[in-house]
Amino acid sequence: MKAQPGMHEGSPVARYYRADDPEWHWLEDRESADVSDFLTAANQQHANWFAPLSPLADTLYHSHLARRELAVKSLETALDYFTFWSETGAEDDYPCWWRYPNGQPEQKSCFFDVRERAAEQPFYDMGDMALSPDEQWLAWTEDTQGDERFTLWLKALPNGTPRQLLSDIGPSVCWAEDQTADGATLLFTRFDDTQRPDSLWRLWVAFAEHVPMQTPALVLREADPEFWVGVGKTRSKAWLIIESGSKDTTEVLALPADQPEIPLICLHAREPGVEVSIDHRPGVFYRLHNQTGPHFQLDMRAESDNASWQPLIAHRDDATLEGVDAFEWGLVLAERSHQDAQVLLRRLELDSHHQTLLDSYIDLPETPCSQLLEDSPHFNARTLHLREESFTRPPSWYALDLDSGVRTLLKQVPIHGNLAPEQLVSRRVWATSHDGEQVPVSVVMRADLAGQPLPTLLYGYGAYGEALDPWFSIARLELLERGVAFAVAHVRGGGERGEPWYLAGKMAHKENSFHDFLAAREALVATHISQPERIVACGASAGGLLVGTCINRAPEAFCAAVLDVPFLDVLRTMQNPELPLTTAEYTEWGNPEAPDVAERIAGYSPIDNIREQHYPALWIEGSWFDTRVSYWEPAKFYARVSQAQQGAAPTLLHTDMSSGHGGASGRFKAWRDTARQDAFILWALGLAEA
Repeated sequence: MKAQPGMHEGSPVARYYRADDPEWHWLEDRESADVSDFLTAANQQHANWFAPLSPLADTLYHSHLARRELAVKSLETALDYFTFWSETGAEDDYPCWWRYPNGQPEQKSCFFDVRERAAEQPFYDMGDMALSPDEQWLAWTEDTQGDERFTLWLKALPNGTPRQLLSDIGPSVCWAEDQTADGATLLFTRFDDTQRPDSLWRLWVAFAEHVPMQTPALVLREADPEFWVGVGKTRSKAWLIIESGSKDTTEVLALPADQPEIPLICLHAREPGVEVSIDHRPGVFYRLHNQTGPHFQLDMRAESDNASWQPLIAHRDDATLEGVDAFEWGLVLAERSHQDAQVLLRRLELDSHHQTLLDSYIDLPETPCSQLLEDSPHFNARTLHLREESFTRPPSWYALDLDSGVRTLLKQVPIHGNLAPEQLVSRRVWATSHDGEQVPVSVVMRADLAGQPLPTLLYGYGAYGEALDPWFSIARLELLERGVAFAVAHVRGGGERGEPWYLAGKMAHKENSFHDFLAAREALVATHISQPERIVACGASAGGLLVGTCINRAPEAFCAAVLDVPFLDVLRTMQNPELPLTTAEYTEWGNPEAPDVAERIAGYSPIDNIREQHYPALWIEGSWFDTRVSYWEPAKFYARVSQAQQGAAPTLLHTDMSSGHGGASGRFKAWRDTARQDAFILWALGLAEA
């Protein structure tokens, strides 16, 4: 299929250009009719250009549906009184939730139909669901616009009438353990004007509808604009844990779960640069922290007042401790190897005196892979639920009996169609970056095509310490079957090689992320995995910053790029503390009030480094209700690249006018969006006829 015409004359950019505002800042005025008109015109331009590829997108979409089991049932989870699970019908976007009294499956009933909640909404996102301690009341939050402001609802199970309690709150809710016949306490967060969860509130929920609802009581308000407030409950159900944290500092407070009205207890006061998480076993608190070193260590202390912390697992140079889960019998630790860029689950069994009885790692099915501890609600459980997947292994759930060591397969995602997982092969390549650092690059492709250069989709993120651990994608099979290799550049700024990897790609070290991504591209070519003229770059959100910077600096390295809700106007966004999330991001990017920081950010901010050159084909996605990356960032980038473009490659913008940062809320619409994006990728790789 031939490329479409260029995008210069007669485009929305030409029609809406304002000589008095060459940087297109007028697009930030959400209330302006010109803004919506411009986005509508860009969407129409996108649709016109894409029309010849629509049949391919339809083929990809239907092939994707044919590969997956559309009717999905989750694993059943037995709580104290009932067993719960969800079921999604083959034609449904959303699930129904079911339950039965433990041991009585014949009494199953649907207690919450999400389909009904979403039926009349153009956008629907379930924020959180929380069962009361007696499992007879359900509280949940929902967002029907995409701006991540949620409404709190309550219903009696199984068939009570939903009752709206509050609006404009955060997504998470948590029950205390103080339930009586009359009611119970719910805890939730609220936002400030920048959509920062700045406060924790307590609400006594009366179960009788005729009882007037009490006014929520403020538990904690966080004044520092860089700190966010969150709440959770320990698996022991003994404590409510309240965290107030920035990107690199955490304060931890607590309340006895059955006494949520008493004053807060401080378990760890904030210290700049010290991150902490707390868990609990009867008589003991555990503290995971980086106070003594960047890779974290685990301490313990008695539950009694004024007890001191004592080290349990010391800081190590070769691994980062990423998480701790407490059970009656001991702990499960998530430990990331710096050398192998692999997480291991470590089982630590402890006696009543907190002495170690067993210290061992849970076996991995292969490396690299992702192995996660799934929800285990029972504090005394001697069976762990594990979720495992890789680039070639579909998600599988296992029950691991800690006494016998027997692993039982509970469920595996079925894969249909011509390309089976066993026909795929995954490789790990090491790229040498500008400073000699070795950057891991993961690649998956058809086994029968391995050994020859392939058209390639290169994906990256590289921010916030987020690790792109191996994951299986059914949608990705459409590209793989057509001969595309999929590669992931595990650049610095992510967490794939532990905390040092994150620290080496943030703030003053952010340049490493861009060098790493381009080095990954070169390594794929040098190892004859990728064809140099047929590589598409892809990044979303902060990954859009990564890709946007790299195409500014080396546009010839890629034949196309996909930027999904991309963070592109970094300097201007970070200079505006009134925008959602900005102040909380200072510890990731820096505060540009400092001239040296502003200069550094300006050196890589994609929208500030556009220049006249031959840009590759660009597919840019934005969302009207996005509160994380404002719609105008991709819109301004589209406009300015369109003006700077010296070649004939298209620059395309699509703005979803009914969603937020996460894109479409229903699964079928999300899959349609993926199919359109993949059709563009195949076109750019010269495989649109495949």
